Amino acid sequence: MDVAHKPRLLYFVEAMGGGVFTYIVDLANSLVDDYDVYIGYAIRKQTPEDYKDYFDKRVHLIKIENFSRSTSLIKAYKAAKEMKKVAKDVQPDVIHLHSSIAGTIGRLIFNGKKVPVFYTPHGYSFLMQGISSKKQRAYKLIEKICGKRNATTIACSPGEYQATLELTKNATEVDNGINIDDLQALMDSTDISDGEHYDVFTLGRISMQKNPKVFNEVALKLPNLKFLWIGDGELRSELTAPNITITGWVDRNQALKYAMQSDVFMLASLWEGLPMSLLEAMYMKKVCIVSDVIGNRDVIYNKTNGFICKSVDEFVNTIKLGKSSSMENIVKNAGNDIATKYNTKAMAQKYSTIYTTTMMEIANDKYTD
Repeated sequence: MDVAHKPRLLYFVEAMGGGVFTYIVDLANSLVDDYDVYIGYAIRKQTPEDYKDYFDKRVHLIKIENFSRSTSLIKAYKAAKEMKKVAKDVQPDVIHLHSSIAGTIGRLIFNGKKVPVFYTPHGYSFLMQGISSKKQRAYKLIEKICGKRNATTIACSPGEYQATLELTKNATEVDNGINIDDLQALMDSTDISDGEHYDVFTLGRISMQKNPKVFNEVALKLPNLKFLWIGDGELRSELTAPNITITGWVDRNQALKYAMQSDVFMLASLWEGLPMSLLEAMYMKKVCIVSDVIGNRDVIYNKTNGFICKSVDEFVNTIKLGKSSSMENIVKNAGNDIATKYNTKAMAQKYSTIYTTTMMEIANDKYTD
């Protein structure tokens, strides 16, 4: 942009770990040439210790001390005060909220009149399985209330977009993407000659969302195969099968090495936005076998570029098939889909267009007033 100064883009990210961390890093680094990027964030257990090194040096990182995954109103109030102060100091041209905690607080405290406000859920809380219907209704009500605020929701997958339209009509969609160039460079520089081979792997926090119970049941039914969980989490004790190895939290390079040493990527999630781990596994030409939920089924077309399963037995039988049959066309199709549809360059360009268009609309409104 040929302007005296670049527009200021302020992200608030409570859930800066796992796939959301990868997403924020790739998006911020892709936009930093055209925007001054500021990120208000919180640390999670799965956030890399050297997380600052992942960002372009021009990205401004501001820690929000009171961001918390808890439902504490006191914490939320304190986080709101911090967010207001950051916004006052930065004077952004665009505010973009990521995940439900930042999204709820931010839409309540910013009115979106002078500075456009955007929100990306990265997987709605009310779509969680395994929680009570009362909690689901409460989460959905909160989203509906916040959906009446002057903010645009940018869904990260077709399924999330359809869910958003039940909450607000002020919505659009930009599919998640991965940085293919960076991933390929890492793959090319990773030596896997000295590593152990695994038949089935998954990646992420060992939490209810990622469904370790089903992962464990599948492993128990396939005792001759070696399973790998890259990550750690509060439900680690559910992974009791003797043929499961848990890596704990490791850096990106080591996680990639583990993935490259494995054959089949399994994702048994109970809910998703559009999982970055799945997109990366597809690009790496792994056989991807996933649960039938929003996000997963938005990119995996059953028996075309991967497999969708609805039960433990389906996962077991499909893994057997993946290990015994040629999957050349399946993995080729998956890799091609990532290269053409789900890459960071396309994602960043769409976001930039949305930001620019909205800033111009607000500027025109000020002029006509």
